[in-house]
Amino acid sequence: MAGYFGVLVSDPWLQNQFTQVELRSLKSSFMAMRRESSGGLKLAELPEKMSRLKHVGETLTEQERASFLQESYKNLDVDVDFELFLRVYLKLQALATERRGSGAKNASAFLKSPTSTLLHTISESEKASYVAHINNYLAEDEFLKKYLPLDPATNDLFEIAKDGVLICKLINVAVPGTIDERAINTKRVLNPWERNENHTLCLNSAKAIGCTVVNIGTQDFIEGRRHLVLGVISQIIKIQLLADLNLKKTPQLVELVDDSKDVEELMSLPPEKILLRWMNFQLRKGGYSRTVTNFSSDVKDAEAYAHLLNVLAPEHSNPSTLTVKDPLERAKFVLEHADKMGCKRYLTAKDIVDGSPNLNLAFVAHIFQHRNGLSTQTKQISFLETLPDDAQISREERVFRFWLNSMANSSYIDNVFEDLRNGWILLETLDKVSPGIVNWKIASKPPIKMPFRKVENCNQVVKIGKQLKFSLVNIAGNDIVQGNKKLILAYMWQLMRYNMLQLLKNLRFHSHGKEITDADILEWANSKVRNSGSQSRMDSFKDKSLSDGVFFLELLSAVHPRSVNWSLVTKGLSEEEKKMNATYIISIARKLGCSIFLLPEDIIEVNQKMMLTLTASIMYWTLKQPTEERPCGSSDSETGSILDTSSNSTMDDTASESSIDENSST
Repeated sequence: MAGYFGVLVSDPWLQNQFTQVELRSLKSSFMAMRRESSGGLKLAELPEKMSRLKHVGETLTEQERASFLQESYKNLDVDVDFELFLRVYLKLQALATERRGSGAKNASAFLKSPTSTLLHTISESEKASYVAHINNYLAEDEFLKKYLPLDPATNDLFEIAKDGVLICKLINVAVPGTIDERAINTKRVLNPWERNENHTLCLNSAKAIGCTVVNIGTQDFIEGRRHLVLGVISQIIKIQLLADLNLKKTPQLVELVDDSKDVEELMSLPPEKILLRWMNFQLRKGGYSRTVTNFSSDVKDAEAYAHLLNVLAPEHSNPSTLTVKDPLERAKFVLEHADKMGCKRYLTAKDIVDGSPNLNLAFVAHIFQHRNGLSTQTKQISFLETLPDDAQISREERVFRFWLNSMANSSYIDNVFEDLRNGWILLETLDKVSPGIVNWKIASKPPIKMPFRKVENCNQVVKIGKQLKFSLVNIAGNDIVQGNKKLILAYMWQLMRYNMLQLLKNLRFHSHGKEITDADILEWANSKVRNSGSQSRMDSFKDKSLSDGVFFLELLSAVHPRSVNWSLVTKGLSEEEKKMNATYIISIARKLGCSIFLLPEDIIEVNQKMMLTLTASIMYWTLKQPTEERPCGSSDSETGSILDTSSNSTMDDTASESSIDENSST
């Protein structure tokens, strides 16, 4: 598998302060800042421009950054090269660390921002909690049981994670069926290639369930970088614990609201916010007057927990829990109460009083899973029947949400329709897809209080879309502000498709400068399969014969002959056989290195957009490989001839897919 082109720094010490993924991200930010400064980037400009960077921009104000630079450098009018930029970043990073504090209280902060480069410490308490979780949920796994239970006092967790199997299995516990386990390399001793394949599979699959892994690469797992490994594990476990915090899985949650309008609002909330709302709903039943707004400072005295458990399981209540003065003693009583309920918990009384946000969230999620105290006979459930249930919209929203989160934007997207309404994330994404295209001088950064500023941002989003030749005849900026679902999905599809085509166009193998079309991708795939000796072909990206998955398996085998184990492939005659093939296709593609967000259902139902995305992702991965690593028949000249001949052709699928009217009616 081809490696990445590294970012080199002349100072070895400076080079060693960052991972390659971090260096690439910082280099990208630096180049964007320099493009915005027509006369060259000056030191005096960094306090304002570094506001976009994670942690440094969030923890320090612009004035604090400016004051620090004035104290550190005599002349702020000097030009900034990349190495000076890195040194300034490190100094501001250290200052931000100092401001936030250090030690156990803050050791888990990196989990809130998995893309942060800052906090390389880990919380031993959190590690112990996650080890206990793994020991509990994977104890019966046929492959892993010989290695379990892990000892939380050792580095067992990081050692076993080095072959990639553990995290792949953990992903399947969190979101069953994400990875086809037939695609995991599970020999007792794996060679470096096989380990790398497992890590590639687990990272691409983690992205596909909503984890943020933009600053993490396969090498980090191979080297056992503890803070990064634990960061990924914590996100996976969080996704598992919050999986039931939605109306589809737990319709009884409608008891938390009064009418259908509130139900729609509830549906748009991230799971953590729903969990907080549920907790406060139960606390009000118990006469608790304070409102819990977080899983740290608001619960560290354990009073809220005492009231919550008394409401949910009064039969196990202990009067001493609320009369004791010492928060640590109260926390111990709370945990005894939880144990009597049979509720799994992996935190200690000290974790509660220390205010560990990750462990406290996990504790509340376990309580919710075990006993949520909601009624199954509630009139509000009838509201759900009046709300539109569009599975296709839901699936597309999921794809675009995970794709946006993979782009390393400043904010995590929980709901595309809600979180894009101020336009900022879309502007950030557009700037990544087409660097320099955004006029940041007229853009407003969140939090945005004035509605017209949101409209201005979204108007620029639409204007840029037209520059990029999106079909936007029925979209105005206000449609995005208002959260118009179908129009937002239509814009997002064209943005993702544009990014995909630009990536293919920019590869050095396509040197003729022509635009790549959907027809080029179709012809490339058919040519690959034909040259491998197969008679299979697809007529279009909505060809119903694609439903059995065989064509894509032949394509994967053509671009990487040893990738498909044909003894595992079915004929795809029944729905079950089709699903087995579809799951296998997705896992094999991710294992090779394709970053894809589709579901098996998209292949089975031949979702035209996702068929194009899947094919383009395989094509992109193939063209990225050095010529000597590609299978026979994959030469640059062959690729060039395909693109030459098919770029002039047209394709009905392309027109319909990028058409706003078609997207609006789906």
